[in-house]
Amino acid sequence: MAKGNRFPNESKTFRDERTGAAIRQVTDHPSIHHHPFYYLPPYDDSMRRLYFVSHRTGRPEIFCELQETGEIVQLTDQEAIGEWSVHPSHDGKFVYYTAGTGAWRVDVESFQAERLLDFGKVAMREKGMVGAAMGTTTVSCDDRWWATPVKAGDRSLFYVIGTQTGKHEIILERDSIGHPQFHPDDATLLRYAGPYRERIWVINRDGSGNRLAYERDEAKKEWIVHETWAPGKREIATTNWPYGMFAIDIDSGERRPICSFNAWHPRVNREGTLMVCDTNFPDRGLMLFDPNDGIGEPKPLCESKSSNQGAHWNTDHCPYDDGPVQIYAPQHTHPHPAFSPDGSKVVFTSDRTGYPQVYEVDLPG
Repeated sequence: MAKGNRFPNESKTFRDERTGAAIRQVTDHPSIHHHPFYYLPPYDDSMRRLYFVSHRTGRPEIFCELQETGEIVQLTDQEAIGEWSVHPSHDGKFVYYTAGTGAWRVDVESFQAERLLDFGKVAMREKGMVGAAMGTTTVSCDDRWWATPVKAGDRSLFYVIGTQTGKHEIILERDSIGHPQFHPDDATLLRYAGPYRERIWVINRDGSGNRLAYERDEAKKEWIVHETWAPGKREIATTNWPYGMFAIDIDSGERRPICSFNAWHPRVNREGTLMVCDTNFPDRGLMLFDPNDGIGEPKPLCESKSSNQGAHWNTDHCPYDDGPVQIYAPQHTHPHPAFSPDGSKVVFTSDRTGYPQVYEVDLPG
């Protein structure tokens, strides 16, 4: 299988047994599939393509589904792609990703792959399968900047690459940098995850203003995790597992409640008016809720029926406080729900059939 190959529509539709929501299974090959990480876009802004990673060639490659025809197109044919680094550009022209020790992008029309930067002799990612070990990256809302953490020895380097100029800069060097995200409305502002005791950090694109945005309650062994920007605000919404979510104003430090149920991977729509999340321990399916009323009463969207692997999530406090934790949590077994740009659909991954496949569910109304 080579880049540019096209495959016939694999989708099939059905109704959720619990809510009656219309669900479309997008992929149907007996191999691993998943969309980008929960706070990253699975579509371009015009929704011409739905992007995902497939292992159908025997290794992770980037694919897309053409929304007009349903055809599936292979975009890459390249070894050692960092499958959680994938980030489609908003304008629909490129997909950015890391492969080996390089920063790459592929043109979705010509399938031409271009290396923007070679990081040299580095490990690229921390060891493991969660957090900074996933190697997620982030592209700014104007598509002009791409931020990528790189593990080099015992240090993490935060690179920002100009997508139009090719120029790059290391804006930060520290012990751990994971899950970066540009603000959805501000191409000069990023957040990233540090070590679990000091999780939520903000930094300007030029490297100034690096600071801790929230100090966790050590006495309560808070597990602060799975944060995301709130559109239209200078707020970061985060999960305090398993007790619910709150938002942090990065200027005042003010904390406000969002919900009080086990919201696992939360994503807010572009208007900032609705959130979706998966759930675990117990798995109650995908939930919709209001991120602004201070209550966040969950309303079922559909069941994911994914295996949600990761026994360390079955806890009432941060497990890392108790010492080293053995973690087996393959990320393609987690739903990671994400809104479509127009807010009418949610994309998620599920291994309900025995293989992780990509799904799309219509929102009510």
